[in-house]
Amino acid sequence: MVRAAAVITLLYLFLVGVNGLGSGFRLLGEGVLDSFFAATENPFIGLMVGILATTLVQSSSVTTSLIVGLVAAPVNPIPIETAVPMIMGANIGTTVTNTIASLAHISRREEFRRAFAVATVHDFFNYMCVIVLLPLELMTGFMRRSATTLTSMLSGFGGADYESPIRGIIRAGGVPIQATLTALLPSERAIAIAYILVSAAMIFLTLMGIVSVMRASMQSRIEALVSRALARNAFLAIAVGIVATVMVQSSSITTSLLVPLAGAGVLALEHAFPVTLGANIGTTVTALLAALAATDQNAAAGLTIALVHLIFNLTGTLLIYPFEPIRRIPIMMARRLADVALRSRWWAIAYVMILFYVAPAVVAGIHEWMILR
Repeated sequence: MVRAAAVITLLYLFLVGVNGLGSGFRLLGEGVLDSFFAATENPFIGLMVGILATTLVQSSSVTTSLIVGLVAAPVNPIPIETAVPMIMGANIGTTVTNTIASLAHISRREEFRRAFAVATVHDFFNYMCVIVLLPLELMTGFMRRSATTLTSMLSGFGGADYESPIRGIIRAGGVPIQATLTALLPSERAIAIAYILVSAAMIFLTLMGIVSVMRASMQSRIEALVSRALARNAFLAIAVGIVATVMVQSSSITTSLLVPLAGAGVLALEHAFPVTLGANIGTTVTALLAALAATDQNAAAGLTIALVHLIFNLTGTLLIYPFEPIRRIPIMMARRLADVALRSRWWAIAYVMILFYVAPAVVAGIHEWMILR
């Protein structure tokens, strides 16, 4: 009962934080974020920003929630088409946690090989999805159009929109924060910047709190769910990955749980893969929850980008997993990378640092330098 109350309270504060992010940008005024938006209009840079932001905070849920807040901002919002590559980058960045977790097995050769392969199959799957779906999205806009259609269907029935009471409660939660900042700070710009920082901190801390509480109460149940799924079939394993991730609000926890099981030889790579795909789908629930917090005129855009996240993961799973020759590509690549890492385990550390931190930072830095020139 106490844990349930804690989760509800943290969830409410999380939604207040997302709403506050938009309010902060409204106070900041027009044109302040123009240079940032100009940079992220390049889809490749948007992808790098999504990867780097997620690896730094160790949570795609935080990144996607922030993106939803920025897209739904009432003043100068990020365009949906600009945010789509950032969402894809967040999907890639979230895999760093279980890859780092696999390094704990680095001193035991065979155990490390199995653990590292299970961790990196998630990397290869997400990169395959981006390689296929990002160019397709840039050419056709199919995910954005599909999500926009779904948003219009969900936002009103029979031509009638209504003001959700949840949004009113969330909006009220931001009033004391803004009033406190107004009393403490001298200018509207300072208030706006402080409101943005406080809201971002609330999003990060409340999500970490939710994950901590849910992990404490759900980890043994998740282990039991995974064990039962492995005894059945792949589609049940995908469903278990979805349910487990929704329960703990973190795909990183679900996928990181698979790593020690694989290292111990309990879990084969082929069995871990579908659970990973389910975790990818389950993590989209956080962005959908964040979309509930949008209360201004761009609320529909926030829901649209959250649905893009869901459509991206569903489409990637449907394109890759049902077809065995395609499904074996990320599995084969993960095994080969694990063999390379086993010959020189410094390669494993270099892989993590370069792929998730150095390359995105260098690419984004070079692009920014070229703009300033």
